[in-house]
Amino acid sequence: MFLSRLVTTAKLFSTSAVASFPKLKTHSGTKKRWRALSNGKFKRAHAAHAHLNVTKRPGRKNALCQTAYSSGAQTPTLKKLMPYA
Repeated sequence: MFLSRLVTTAKLFSTSAVASFPKLKTHSGTKKRWRALSNGKFKRAHAAHAHLNVTKRPGRKNALCQTAYSSGAQTPTLKKLMPYA
């Protein structure tokens, strides 16, 4: 009986789980604002488009509704902030 209990407890603990690298945390603010694309870049929405639109010109409002993409300098930083995206 003691031997069977020892075998079952040995199955619960895996040696490979101890040697694995710790998980990386995704930055929560980046996760809410950016979406990853299949080509490795990221996209986001422009701010200042939701309210107080009376004083904004129509061309400015049209530009604010367009999707913004990450630049070449932003992409490596976003990949570090969102490692699993």
